[in-house]
Amino acid sequence: MTQDEVLSMFKQSGALLEGHFVLTSGLHSDRYLQCALVLERPEQAAALGAALAARLREIGEAPDFVIAPALGGILVAHEVARAAGVRALFAERQDGALTLRRGFRIRPGEKAFVVEDVVTTGGSTRETMAVVTGAGGIVVAAGSLIDRSGGKTDLGVPRTALAVLDVPTYAAEECPLCKAGSRAIKPGSRS
Repeated sequence: MTQDEVLSMFKQSGALLEGHFVLTSGLHSDRYLQCALVLERPEQAAALGAALAARLREIGEAPDFVIAPALGGILVAHEVARAAGVRALFAERQDGALTLRRGFRIRPGEKAFVVEDVVTTGGSTRETMAVVTGAGGIVVAAGSLIDRSGGKTDLGVPRTALAVLDVPTYAAEECPLCKAGSRAIKPGSRS
């Protein structure tokens, strides 16, 4: 699947939004990718997951499991894991920190692909990687449907994305949209 095909799928799904947004990282941007609108169609989720799994296999050892941060990464992890033939886990917030819950377990030495829907700063991906290594697992590669950092985010492991965009982001106090009087909205899952 090419970057143009991925972006076309996002546009046709209404998942590439323009306006003034507060991202999960707290940064502001004039574009937002609402991956849930692409992933609501199972055939699209399966195609994106298979494409990401194929790219991850090219850059990392075979995993024992795939893991993502909740909420946005759950379907991505599920579909990548399906394509890779391994189990799918997710980390979720408890008392402000990502952790394994619901009986999920990582055995020491197990290898993981860490996946996300969108990477901007890599913060949620790094937190999920820490969950894996904290349990004795090994992160062999990381991936996302979209990398909106322009490929600049370094996670310390091989990394890939189905589409790479260079979308400017701004600290709230430096945001030109705020300075122009626009009010930002937060469409994501974390407040």
